[in-house]
Amino acid sequence: MLLSTVAIIISLVLLMYLAYRGVSVLILAPVMAALAVLLSGDFAFMAPIYTETFMGGLGNYLLKFFPVFLLGALFGQLIADSGAASSIAHWFTRILGPKHAILTVVLACAALTYGGVSLFVVAFAIYPIAKVMFYKAGIPKRIIPGAIALGAFTFTMTSLPGTPAIQNAIPIPFYHTNVFAAPGLGIIGSLVMFVFGWMWLESRARKAKQAGEGYGDHNDGVEHENISEHNAMSVALAFSPLVLVIALNALFTYIIFPGMDFSAVTGKFANLVPSKNTGMWAIIIALIISCLWLIVIAWNRWEDLKNTINKGSMGSMLPAFNTASEVGYGAVIASLAGFAIIKNFVLGVAPGNPLISEAVAMSALAGITGSSSGGLSIALQTLGADYLRLATENNISPELLHRVAVIAAGGFDTLPHCGAIITLLSICGLNHRQSYLNIAAVTIVGPVLAVATVIILGTMFGSF
Repeated sequence: MLLSTVAIIISLVLLMYLAYRGVSVLILAPVMAALAVLLSGDFAFMAPIYTETFMGGLGNYLLKFFPVFLLGALFGQLIADSGAASSIAHWFTRILGPKHAILTVVLACAALTYGGVSLFVVAFAIYPIAKVMFYKAGIPKRIIPGAIALGAFTFTMTSLPGTPAIQNAIPIPFYHTNVFAAPGLGIIGSLVMFVFGWMWLESRARKAKQAGEGYGDHNDGVEHENISEHNAMSVALAFSPLVLVIALNALFTYIIFPGMDFSAVTGKFANLVPSKNTGMWAIIIALIISCLWLIVIAWNRWEDLKNTINKGSMGSMLPAFNTASEVGYGAVIASLAGFAIIKNFVLGVAPGNPLISEAVAMSALAGITGSSSGGLSIALQTLGADYLRLATENNISPELLHRVAVIAAGGFDTLPHCGAIITLLSICGLNHRQSYLNIAAVTIVGPVLAVATVIILGTMFGSF
């Protein structure tokens, strides 16, 4: 068993290192799973472990979550191509002005991601505006990735109640919750992340100003650019799809589904438990209606609607299959004998409070995989039932488990090998040495403080 545990650790370390070096998780996950099996001495079962365990875990994950990936990516592409994203960014710019460039970028990113727009779409949409604002305000360009990351990668992804981010949907089938789980604690956690991150970035900007640093010489042509609002969508229309996603989600979650009689549904689908699925149904319906609304309100603005729909649909494939491959990897690891030692160790952390153990498990796996959704999926696939049992034994609500798990997974996922961080730096034309410290402060330190706050308050007062 000890040999198997060592094999798991070796495969995890290699997974993290090779992902950082840019190897695709699509091929990396099955190869590292095979390595763990080989080193554990179970090589005779290699073929069935791949076809049954790895592909079984991958397939089950896609069955549950692919619609959210697909509709989320499509919605984000519609928001971007309709001009709604740029209109929202321009509105924040006009209201707050270049003097508050950091706050403007954070709030614009937050509004878009809370409405369901992919963080990659947001980064591409906001960066051209952010660099002009930072240049005019004399704020170093190296702070831009931190501002985008704070608005797009933190509280709107994991903490604000109702966010349609995939991370907030993953615990639903495991804990029988919904995306509004523990709303009060979610808001408090969001405020911790936002206030800490904003204060950090403003302090870096003040320090740079005192040193006379300025925007810096980056040869990105910013001195010749202006923020243009030509042919911009009206702000009310631009915000309407974002509001619609959250509102419809809440409507179906709290009013329509609780009042429905599902006896006909359960009569036709004998194995279906509606309470385990209504949270996911609410997100799917909200995104479908919001996508249709976007198409209608921007009907005269589409240059090529078919291309937008195709691009959004195809854009869902890589994130969905990357995460599903990581889940397949996790399923293989969980099937090995050595995993029992790791499982007992993790569950033994703070035995009187499973929330702490859960936060450690989510943070560790998100850090190893460089993905909050991947780490969260692996952890819940292998340990979700145990945490639900422990929570029941300790009178802890599943809603609190849900919120702690999601916030914790959104912390160490942004270690240097994280694909989202590498992409963000590439978009901004910067490197880790220039900008990673600020990114780490707002996406790691802030969420760790937030999850600690939520655990303390949840332990004292329960879920609210």
